[in-house]
Amino acid sequence: MKKTFLFVDILKAIILFYSTGVSASVPHKTVTSSVNKPVEMVGKKNVEEKFIANLMAKMTLEEKIGQLSQYVGREFLTGPKSGELSDSLLERGMVGSILNVGGVVNLRNIQEENMQKSRLKIPILFAFDVIHGFKTIYPTPLAESCSWDLDLMYRTAKSAAIEASASGIQWTFAPMVDIARDARWGRIVEGAGEDTYLGCKIAEARVKGFQWNLWHPNALIACAKHFAAYGAPQAGRDYAPVDMSNATLAEVYLPPFKACVDAGVQTFMASFNDINGIPATGNKWLLTELLRNRWHFKGFVVSDWNGVIQLKTQAVVEDENDAAALALNSGLDMDMTDGLFNACLANAVQNGSVSVSTIDVAVKRVLSIKYRLGLFDNPYRFFNTERERKVVKNAERMQIAKEAALKSIVLLKNENKTLPLSKSVKKIALIGPLADNQSEVMGSWKACGDEKDVISVYCGLKSKLGTGIKILCVQGCDFSDRSKQGFAEAMKVAQESDIVIAVLGEKALMSGESRSRAFLSLPGVQQQLLDTLKTTGKPIVTVLMNGRPLVLSEVEKASDAILETWFLGTLAGNAIADILVGDYNPSGKLTTSFPRAEGQIPNYYNYKRSGRPGNMEKTSTMRHIDLRNENLYPFGYGLSYTQYRYDNFVCPKTFDDKGKLPVSVNITNTGEYDGEETVQLYVSDLVATMVRPEKELKQFKKVFIPRGQTVRVDIELDARELGYWTNDMEYKLEPGDFAVMIGPNSRDLLCKNVTLKTIPVDLPNKQ
Repeated sequence: MKKTFLFVDILKAIILFYSTGVSASVPHKTVTSSVNKPVEMVGKKNVEEKFIANLMAKMTLEEKIGQLSQYVGREFLTGPKSGELSDSLLERGMVGSILNVGGVVNLRNIQEENMQKSRLKIPILFAFDVIHGFKTIYPTPLAESCSWDLDLMYRTAKSAAIEASASGIQWTFAPMVDIARDARWGRIVEGAGEDTYLGCKIAEARVKGFQWNLWHPNALIACAKHFAAYGAPQAGRDYAPVDMSNATLAEVYLPPFKACVDAGVQTFMASFNDINGIPATGNKWLLTELLRNRWHFKGFVVSDWNGVIQLKTQAVVEDENDAAALALNSGLDMDMTDGLFNACLANAVQNGSVSVSTIDVAVKRVLSIKYRLGLFDNPYRFFNTERERKVVKNAERMQIAKEAALKSIVLLKNENKTLPLSKSVKKIALIGPLADNQSEVMGSWKACGDEKDVISVYCGLKSKLGTGIKILCVQGCDFSDRSKQGFAEAMKVAQESDIVIAVLGEKALMSGESRSRAFLSLPGVQQQLLDTLKTTGKPIVTVLMNGRPLVLSEVEKASDAILETWFLGTLAGNAIADILVGDYNPSGKLTTSFPRAEGQIPNYYNYKRSGRPGNMEKTSTMRHIDLRNENLYPFGYGLSYTQYRYDNFVCPKTFDDKGKLPVSVNITNTGEYDGEETVQLYVSDLVATMVRPEKELKQFKKVFIPRGQTVRVDIELDARELGYWTNDMEYKLEPGDFAVMIGPNSRDLLCKNVTLKTIPVDLPNKQ
C-alpha cells in the first residue's frame, strides 16, 4: 500500500487547487482598470468604499432591496408577470438590473427613464445571454471545445464581448462550465464536454475573453454558471435533482468554477438543482462557506430564472417569504425575474428572518460592480450608436467566426478517402432538412443573430465550387415528422449525381435548456432517408448538425464519411464547404464520448475501475449482455485527411525531486496533407487508497505538422496534478506507481509506467 500524504484540516483542503491546470495561462491576460501602483489601488479602493457607504446611507430599505432585483424588459412580455418591468418599479428605485434587452437606443431609453424618475438615480446594470456570440454567431460552446484551441476560445469570447458591449450590454450569463456526461441533457450543448481538466482550461479562457478589458465599455462582466453540479441531473432531465458523493462533487464538478474564480470572474449564477437534497439557490455551504469564505470570491451571485420562488416548489420552504429569506441568507445577492426579493424582503426584515446587515452586504457587492463599470460617473458610457454601427459585421469578427467553425468540425469516418471531394465529381446531390437552412445552424441561444446573415451549406458549396460542378439540392424530409413524401425526389437527384452529401441532425431547439431527449438517434425519418439513399450505391457523406452526441450506430453503417459539424453559427456553410473540398484539413477532436446506444448513458472515458472489469469474457462482468463496453467514438477522437504516427515515446522511470516528469514523443505526418494534431497525455494511478479512474487527461498540446515531417512534442507532467479528493473533501497525493499514456485520443495510447517516490512539499494551495 502507498504511504498516504493527507491534509487533515478540511478547511485547508477545500481551498486547495481543485483540479490540475485550473490556473494555467492562455496567451492573453485579463486587462483591468486597476493598473496603477499598489498605493494608488488602495486609494481607489478607499474612494470606492467611501462613495458606496455614503450612497447606502441615503437609501431606504426598499431601495436597497431593489438593487438586488433583476427584471425582464417590458417588450419581452405579453402579459402581467412578476418579472415585468413597470414604471412604478423604476420610480421607486426598485430595479437593479434588466436582462435580455438589446440595442443602444432601447437601453438608453430605459436608463434615461430610470435616471429621470428614480429618487437616487442609481444606474441599471444590463445583462444578456451572450453565450456564443451576439450578432455574429460563433460555434456553440460544445462545438468550439472540440477545437482544443484555448487561444481561439479566448478570442471568440472577446469578440462577442466587443460586439455585445457596443450594443450597450454590460454583463453576460456565460460561460457555462458544467461538466456534462449525459447526452440526454439538452444543455450539454452550452458547455465544454465531459472532462474536468479540459473544462477548467476552457472556463479560464472564456472568462478572460469576455472580461478582456474589464471595467471598460468594450468588455463584458462574465458569469460562471450553474453553481453547482447542474450538469449531472437524474436521467438527464433538466432541472432534476443531483445526488453524488462529496468526492465526485469536489473532483469532477467544482474545479471549473474554481478556475473561473482564479481567472477573475465577477459574478456567479446559482443552479436550479438541489445537491444531495439542498437546493443550490438556498445552499449556504455552497454560496457562502465554499465560494466566499474558502475560495475568496468577491463578486456577487445571481439566481437563475425564477430560481428563488422555485425553493417553494422544491418544498424546502412553506411560502414565498421564506424562499426569499432563505436565498438571501444563504448568500444569493440578486433575484432574477420572479420579483420575490422586492415583494418579500422588507417584511422579512420586520419579522426578523433577515437582517439589514445581510441586505447591506449584498447591496454593496452589486453597487461595487456598477461603480467599477463607471456607471455612476456616466450611466450612458456603454451607449454609443456610432460604435454600435461600426462594430456590426466587422471583418475581423467574420474571420474569427470562420476559423472557429473550421476548427470545431470533427471528422468521424472517412472510408476509402471519400473526403475531400474528388476532382472527378461533377454533380452533387445535396439532401436533407439542413442542406439549405440558415436558421437552425445558429443553434440555441442565438442572441441577436439574424438568419439572413447565415451561410447555409448549399450557399457555401455553391460559392466554393462555382459553375463547374452542379449541385442538386432537395430537402428529402423534415426534422421530426414521419412523412416520406420527399424520398422520391431525393432518390432521383441521388441517382443522377456522382456523390450524395446528406445534411442531417437536430433543430436548434432540440438541445438547450429544457430540451432533454430520451432517444438520441436522428429525429423523424432522417435515418430512413439515409438508408434509402444508400441503396443507390453512390458514396454517402453525412454532415451532422446537432447540439449533443447522437447515437450514430446506424448512421455509421450507411455512411462512407461522417462530419460532425455541430451548430457552427454565421459562417457554417463556408467552413463546411472548405472541409468538403479539402481547402482545410479537419483537426477537431471530440470532447464528449459518443455512445453506441442510449443504454450506455451516462458514458465517459474516465470511468472508475470495477472488481469485475467489462473486458472479461463469458463471465459475470461489468457489462451489458447485449452491447460491448465501448463508445462508438471515444473522448479525444477525431480523424484527419492525413495520418500521424506516434513513436519514440520517452519519459524517465521516476519523477524528479521537484515532482516533475518530462515526457516526449515523435509524431510523423505520413499522409498527403499538412495538418494540426492534438497530442493528449493521460495518467492512471495504478494503486490508490480510493478507487480511481482508468485514466485521466492531464495535459495536451496542439501542434502543426507539415506533410512528410516529424515533430518532437515535449510535455512536462507535474506530480501535483495527480492527487484526488476524498469523501471528507480532503486532498490526497500518494507516492507509488502511475501509468503515463500519450496518443491521439483516449483509446489509442502508448504507455509507460513511472514511479512517484516523494511527495512535493509545495502542493497546490491556490486561494
